[in-house]
Amino acid sequence: MISICRDHAVNVKRWQDGQMVLRWCAAGMVEVAKQFRRVNGYLHLPALRAALEAEVAQTGTGSCEDQEEVEAA
Repeated sequence: MISICRDHAVNVKRWQDGQMVLRWCAAGMVEVAKQFRRVNGYLHLPALRAALEAEVAQTGTGSCEDQEEVEAA
């Protein structure tokens, strides 16, 4: 993504301000978005998220100190 944004903005000879940089970067990202591919199984991501949240709720959040004690044992 970064290299395509760089290639998209290579013709600008004089940057006027930060807003111009942001506009060109956004325009480059719009062009790059056309080339992105979907993740395999993306339709199942909501079910995965729900399962992970249920698992975290079941086990509790726990603190780092508790986890260190378990690792030490």
